[in-house]
Amino acid sequence: NNLGILWSERDEIKTAQTYLESAEALYNQYMKEDGNPPLDPSEHFMAEEEKLTDQERSKRFEKAYTHTLYYLAQVYQHLEMIEKAAQYCHTTLKRQLEYCGYYPVEWALNAATLSQYYLSKQCFMESRHCLAAASVIFSQAGQVPSAEDNETEQDQQDLRQRKAEIARCWIKYCLNLLQSARKLLEDNIGELDPDRQLELKAQRKKEEDEKEKGRKKAVLFGTSDICDSVLAMEEKVSSVYPLDFQEAREIFLVGQNYVQEAKEFFQVDGYVTDHIEIVQDHSALFKVLAFFEEDYERRCKMHKRRIDMLEPICADLNPQYYLLISRQLQFELADTYYEMMDLKVAIGNRLEELDSHTIKKINSLAQLAIKYYELFLDSLRNPDKVFPEQLEEDVLRPAMVAKFHIARLYGKLITSDSKKQLENMQTSLEYYTFLVDYCEKYPDAVRAVETELELSKEMVGLLPTRMERLRAKLCPFI
Repeated sequence: NNLGILWSERDEIKTAQTYLESAEALYNQYMKEDGNPPLDPSEHFMAEEEKLTDQERSKRFEKAYTHTLYYLAQVYQHLEMIEKAAQYCHTTLKRQLEYCGYYPVEWALNAATLSQYYLSKQCFMESRHCLAAASVIFSQAGQVPSAEDNETEQDQQDLRQRKAEIARCWIKYCLNLLQSARKLLEDNIGELDPDRQLELKAQRKKEEDEKEKGRKKAVLFGTSDICDSVLAMEEKVSSVYPLDFQEAREIFLVGQNYVQEAKEFFQVDGYVTDHIEIVQDHSALFKVLAFFEEDYERRCKMHKRRIDMLEPICADLNPQYYLLISRQLQFELADTYYEMMDLKVAIGNRLEELDSHTIKKINSLAQLAIKYYELFLDSLRNPDKVFPEQLEEDVLRPAMVAKFHIARLYGKLITSDSKKQLENMQTSLEYYTFLVDYCEKYPDAVRAVETELELSKEMVGLLPTRMERLRAKLCPFI
């Protein structure tokens, strides 16, 4: 172990791996061939009557082996053997609980971090188990008196921060579970597919219990008293895909509670980036919940909640220092207004005749979406306000989508003034044409915007004819 640590501190990770794997093999071989607890090295220098009991020897031997696994987990992480690292990290955490060799805060953070690995693999049950265990063990930290009972303000601050970090892991859990369910349930235009919903509900009924029993054995943490608390914690939130609004709402509410908890510590003063990320996650929770909502008016209200939380932040943020975040917020606000406009159009289509209030609302939402898409596109200009000839890889798709959406939004504006209508069609055509021309000039861009490009080509073909017809109506006597 010590040689492994020494080499890893010298950044000789491969050499460290060799020593630590030897230590692991040695433990396994010894347990297989002998199994009795060996002497502790310190006993060679003790008087006979001071010698350790078998129980104490066993405890020290097991602790040394837990260290082996702990360091191996880190070595595998360094070598980007992520799956193996997670496996070793899990075993280490499990052993630390069994042998009571852990610091609650550190243990809880490691378990919460491991939950994010399981999340990336869509193993929601394992992820939830790690998070529930993290929350339970973390709650012990408040009860454990420190070496000097007068804990400093700094210690308290650290505890609050760690608690907020675990809350953020819970937010990601709820968000990922909802988003994965959405992927399963959406049709080719991004709406909820009722047939798929019925099919998945029937399937879930069939396989519910068996799978859970089998997997649960592999991941349980802790001794029986801890297990009960962990189980109670797990029961507060599902680990199976929500298949309707009610199930989705329950997961959403858990996520929203953790948003409030995380925001208590990560406030805008002092933690700008963290605070905004949490607000963006909150917005994403509303967005995915809206997917499950069938009532268009209520769905609109959910998107309005997103606007209300994102707009003030976007207005206060200095793009000079926070360019990337500023762009993300502008694009998300534009997308949200765009989505609300689409919903209002769908509501309007159900009416016998569009009333002036609905027309005003549709136009207002479309103009606000255009405003934020334009702000996003302006952020790509150079200091001389010139739009780049060729777009960077990371902004190519968002920029093209923004252009495409602006083109479509100008086409959606409702006006009884034919002259204004002609102007809107002209602007719309210019944006569609930009997309087509850009992809002709840079064929590599086609992959990023295949669907948008196809529709843009269609519109570039159709719009001039429509505009001609409108011009003919405007000037019948020329």
